[in-house]
Formats: sequence, structure tokens, C-alpha cells
Amino acid sequence: IFCNADEGEPGTFKDRVILTELPRLLLEGMIIAGYAVGASEGILYVRYEYRYLKRYLEEILENARKKNYLGKSILGKEGFDFDIRIQFGAGAYVCGEESALIESAEGKRGEPRDRPPFPVEQGYLGMPTVVNNVETFCSVVKIILNGGEWYKSFGTAQSTGTKLLSVSGDCRYPGVYEVEWGFSVNDILDMVGAVKQQVQAVQVGGPSGSLIGPDEFGRILGYEDLSTGGSLIIFGHHRDLIREVVLNFTNFFIEESCGSCSTCRIIPVLLREKLEKILNARGVSKDLDDMIEWSRLLKASRCGLGQTAGNPVVSSIKNFRHLYEKMLQKNKDYDAGFDLLAAIQQGAEATGRVPLV
Repeated sequence: IFCNADEGEPGTFKDRVILTELPRLLLEGMIIAGYAVGASEGILYVRYEYRYLKRYLEEILENARKKNYLGKSILGKEGFDFDIRIQFGAGAYVCGEESALIESAEGKRGEPRDRPPFPVEQGYLGMPTVVNNVETFCSVVKIILNGGEWYKSFGTAQSTGTKLLSVSGDCRYPGVYEVEWGFSVNDILDMVGAVKQQVQAVQVGGPSGSLIGPDEFGRILGYEDLSTGGSLIIFGHHRDLIREVVLNFTNFFIEESCGSCSTCRIIPVLLREKLEKILNARGVSKDLDDMIEWSRLLKASRCGLGQTAGNPVVSSIKNFRHLYEKMLQKNKDYDAGFDLLAAIQQGAEATGRVPLV
């Protein structure tokens, strides 16, 4: 059993709150999962930046062993042997992907595996492995205690239950909120004390999610509409969305790419060059088309990091195209009025040489 506590996306901090405030709830969920699938070992894979929690978490694990919540024949259940150890990552965002996480736990370079086989078939050290995140294990405990129908009473028909949201940015009450699926972005803005007239945009789902404007604040959080991994970042009108948000998010994906896929290794760098060109008032309309097409090619990447690395660019062009167009050069294009073959011919004639084309 692996618990993926390697949250590394900007704007996401809900797992840290659970690890700090409700670690026993998480451990109980892992123990239940171990019993359900017959596992004997659990690994809590924690983000490197949270290593200050090590002593605190180790003490909680040791207390659980003393009470026989972990170890041999847990609570007198013969044959139910299960223990948990903590392993810290090395700071790589890509290790949030389940197969890269397993590679890292095995002491290898953290990069995604080819699938199949999937971890449930052949995972850690070749053994069948279940990988879930912190929030999922905590939800398991609530469902066991209250029943599936109780859990399904929250949310929508397509998105049942509740969701933890890390909310940050230009608002009065940033923090972690548990809400039902089906809440609208407007509902969240009201909860966190954001003045809607002063909100220019909201990033839903971290850099890999969507950057939406006020005309979409009525959309709901749910798998049928705005799917989110659990974060909302609020930006006021004083923010430069292209320079401070889109460019920074693109730099984040460049920095965190494992480099395994050529698409993920190269295209985000090209996107950054295009963005810088536009920000330096040298961009043309074709640059926007190029970035959208290159982001489409990113979908061929092996893991979710590469597949979503173009999302900041695509969603910002879709919803805030006017911000780009204000910086574009007017009525210009790369090859306007330029004929390559004619130029070669003219050059040959000028030098008295025979052209090769």
C-alpha cells in the first residue's frame, strides 16, 4: 500500500494540513486498505519539503505499534500483519505520478514507467501495489463509519462526496476547505472573502488545471464540469496574468520535467520562448496558433505532467486572449512578403553563381 503524500503542485497544501492535524485518520485509512487487499506493508511517501514532519509522524507510528494498530496480528486478528514506514522524496514533482513514485521508492531515478503492467499488477519491487492519495485514504474511514449511502448523499449525481480545496491568492481567508462537489466557483469566492469585482481570474486545479475568468465563475466543481485536484488560486486585477502566472507556470513545468519524453523536454521551452517574445512586444498572431498546436502535441507525453504542461498557455489564450492581443504587433507575420526561392535566385544572380534549386 502506497500513500502518495508527494503534493508538489503550486497552490496545493491540503495534504500537509492532514499530515499535521489528522495523521491518525490517514493511518487508519491505510490500515483498512491493507486489510482489504491483504497487504503486509504500507509506505507513506512524503514530499521532501515536509521532512520537518518526520519525527512527529514517526512518534505517531510508534504509538500505533504500541497499541497494536500496526504490527503482528493487529487487534487480535490472526494473520493480519501490517506495518507502515515513511519514505521521503527528493523534491521532484514528477514523483507525484504513481509509477514515478514507485521508481523513486525503489531507489531509482524518479520517472514514469511504461504501462502496462500497471502498479496493481506489478508495482513496488515487482509486487502488486495499490497507490492512493492522502484524501482518498481519509475518505475510506468516513465511508466505513457512516456507510456508502451517507457519503453519496453529498455532491452531485456524477461527483459524489466531498472535496478538500487549498485556496490561496488574493482573498481574505485563504486555507483548506472541505466542500461538497457541486459548489460553484462563486460559492468558494464568497466563503474565502474574495471581492468578486476585484477578482480577475481563478486558477482551478493548479498549473495543470484551467485559468478561468468572471464569466465562468458560475461553473461548478465536479467531474462533469470543472475537475480539480484540490486547489484554487485567486488573482486580482493588479496581477499580470501572462507574465506572473502563465510564464511562471510554464517555467515550473520546464523545471519539473524528468526529460524522458522529447515532447515534454522540448515543447515547454519553446512555449516559454514564445511567451517571452510576446511579452517583449515582438509577438504576432501566428504565435498564439503555434502555442495552441504545440500544446496539442504535448498530449503524446508519457505522463500527466507532460500532457498538461501546455494547459496554462491554452486556457489563458482561450479565456484571456485580449491580454495577448494587446501585446501583439499589428498586421505583421513571420514570412509576410518573403519568397525563399526568389531570394535564392536573386542572391545567385548577384554573385554570378548558378543556384542549386
